[in-house]
Amino acid sequence: MPCAPRGASAGAAVRIVLDTNVVLSALLWRGTPHHLFQAVRQQERLRLFTSNALLEELAEVLTRPSPAKRLALIGRTARDVLGDYVEVAELVTPDTVPRVVPDDVDDDQVIAAAVAAQAELIVSGDRHLLTLGTHQGIRIVTAADAIGIIAAA
Repeated sequence: MPCAPRGASAGAAVRIVLDTNVVLSALLWRGTPHHLFQAVRQQERLRLFTSNALLEELAEVLTRPSPAKRLALIGRTARDVLGDYVEVAELVTPDTVPRVVPDDVDDDQVIAAAVAAQAELIVSGDRHLLTLGTHQGIRIVTAADAIGIIAAA
C-alpha cells in the first residue's frame, strides 16, 4: 500500500518534478506518464516544477529522430508540446547542482530541481534515479507509483 509523501495529508499539495523521459512520454504518448500529467493539469493540489536546465534538455530531446517522428504523426510541433508543459510547470532555479547520481551527471539536474522545489516526488523511468529511491526525503518513483501515491494522499 503506497503511503503519502512526506508532509502530505489528505488534500495537501503534492510537489512533483518529472524527469525528462517521463515528460517526453507524457507529451507524446498516451500511457501512464500521460495520465499522471493529466492528473497534474486537473488537480490544483498537484504542483509540477521544472528548471531551465530540464526545459533545455526537453527541447533538445524533442528534436531527436524518434520524438520528431512522433510529433509529425500526431500533428504537433516541438514548440507546441513544450508550450503545453511550460503552461503547467512552475519554474525553479536551483542554488547548486550537487553531484548525486554516480552514473549519469544529467540526472543531477533533476535532483537539483526537486530540492529547489521542495518536492515530495521525483517521477522517473531512469534506473539511475530510481535506484537511489530517495534524496533528502524526496521519493524517487515511477509514473505508476506516483499515480498510486497521489491517489492515496
